Amino acid sequence: TGVQSCALPICFQTRLMEALIEAQPGNIIELPEGEFTFDTAISLDVDNVIIRGQGHEKTILNFDAQTSGGESILVTSNNVTLEDFAVIDPPSDGIKFKFSNGVTMRALRVEWTCGACGENGAYGIYPVQTENVLIEDSIVIGASDAGVYVGQSDKIIVRRNYVSLNVAGIEIENSSNSEVYENEALDNTGGVLVFDLPNLSREGERTKVFNNVIRRNNTTNFAPGGSIVGVVPTGTGMLIMAFDDVEVFDNVIEDNQSAAI
Repeated sequence: TGVQSCALPICFQTRLMEALIEAQPGNIIELPEGEFTFDTAISLDVDNVIIRGQGHEKTILNFDAQTSGGESILVTSNNVTLEDFAVIDPPSDGIKFKFSNGVTMRALRVEWTCGACGENGAYGIYPVQTENVLIEDSIVIGASDAGVYVGQSDKIIVRRNYVSLNVAGIEIENSSNSEVYENEALDNTGGVLVFDLPNLSREGERTKVFNNVIRRNNTTNFAPGGSIVGVVPTGTGMLIMAFDDVEVFDNVIEDNQSAAI
């Protein structure tokens, strides 16, 4: 399934929404090069679909004008791959998967162009209550909670991502069997967070954090009031709390002004 560019941005939005609604298992929805404006959220609930752009610098979905919906992109189906496009200035969360088995997010960019601003949305890349998750080669900048967040999920790989100017760069919460490696967490409030919160569907256990660069996470905490990450001290390299079976090895952790770990 191809979605072609056209003169009016709203035309692209309508045609993409139609393609997502009409998608069949096995379809590849290819997004063209260009920057496209959206005034509403988009969603997919069909299994076994790939949505592919032309690269995160070339295919840009701008949600600055979004007035309805929570997350800008929501996927609730299984074995879905999103790759090679950017989501810019989502008013709430950027890309969210929920209740999905088989989650692949590759070479994406979620960015709030304001930088570290309190009015930014909470989460950039956000799978929750999912299984078999792969997040790789992606960029998140400016999330007022977590850039890459994985919550209440199982069997997770987070690798080769770049996270900067977020409150939490990478956050593994109430999840099991995670590997977080070869990422760069630079200039966040806290670089990598691994912790449990009470009264959720899953308790966190078995996480390995290795071969990451966690540097200069000294950005002043800009989380909105009431957010749990609002208590993370500015200058935290790693924070590990109330989580079983955590291995941390072979990381470069430096120039975090409050605590390395």
